Amino acid sequence: MIFIGMLVLGLIIYLGYVLVKPEKF
Repeated sequence: MIFIGMLVLGLIIYLGYVLVKPEKF
């Protein structure tokens, strides 16, 4: 359960980073 939560949290952070810095992507 905790593992799934960490995966979701990581995905949200990754998507947020891509949206904030699209030039990096």
